[in-house]
Amino acid sequence: MRRNQFLMALGGWAAASCLPARASGADRLSVLIPASAGGGWDATGRALGAAMVATGRYREAVYDNQGGAAGTLGLAAFVQAARGQPNALLIMGAVMIGGLVSSKTPLRQLQQCTPIARLTSEYSAFAVAAGSPIRSLGAVAERLRQASGSVRFGGGSKASTEHIAVSMFARSLRVPPREIRYLPHGGGADAVAALLKGEIDVVGGGYGELAQGIARGQLRLLGVTAQRRLPGLPDVPTLKEQGYDVTIGNWRGVYGAPGISDAQRAALTQAVAEAVKSPAWRQAAERHGWTPAFTTGRDFEAFVEFEYAATTAILFLSGML
Repeated sequence: MRRNQFLMALGGWAAASCLPARASGADRLSVLIPASAGGGWDATGRALGAAMVATGRYREAVYDNQGGAAGTLGLAAFVQAARGQPNALLIMGAVMIGGLVSSKTPLRQLQQCTPIARLTSEYSAFAVAAGSPIRSLGAVAERLRQASGSVRFGGGSKASTEHIAVSMFARSLRVPPREIRYLPHGGGADAVAALLKGEIDVVGGGYGELAQGIARGQLRLLGVTAQRRLPGLPDVPTLKEQGYDVTIGNWRGVYGAPGISDAQRAALTQAVAEAVKSPAWRQAAERHGWTPAFTTGRDFEAFVEFEYAATTAILFLSGML
């Protein structure tokens, strides 16, 4: 009897000890951010996680920053570690597509994961340090025409949106893009820090990544890569109106883990949809200058497929493939 009572007690303890772990896992959202802290992907992932907690879908959100290779290292880690986890998210976007294309990695590596939604769009901007002798994009263009390697550009990873924008800028000047000095960084915050240290001359990035430096008087904007001037930046001209044929946008989205069920995908999509309608998300979007671009389902999948093809063409024309 004592042996049976001991085994029953042991079984009951084991079952009870498992319950909190299962409940904790169900209440915890795991967000993999494939970039270093402080940049646009990081801000997006943390804002989304906070909004999904604020809506009551999750008790907490945990974040894992794994940067490198335009987000493709984080993608590989997510594919390996998150399979079958219904509460795991991967932040991705145009930069990751560029990373896949530039490394000649098939889109199917991303397609192993579960598409959830496109979240935002954002145009890139070029800026210099406030005390820089460079006063305009015209001055940058003149220096490049005289010596193609005389200007040190910096931004996110190789084949990021800003890297492509720099290559397009060079091409518009008839300067071979391969001759341009572009120094990749793990994220927008790292690139801005490099600019302020004098390690680069011009930084490219989303306005949200540059906004803090602009507000502090540390940075001066030279232009944006939008079709027309942005509502929040009426005094900053586009590259196009300055005579440079450069129009390119950034966007960010989110994928779920490989191997989750259709029902789990639907639940995760609904949770994200609720989050982007929340005050917490709207405040973050306004603060960072993100434009809403919410798309789900087959529309999102088709958009990613189109972006992969379009990015392949842009990189080829820019001399980066």
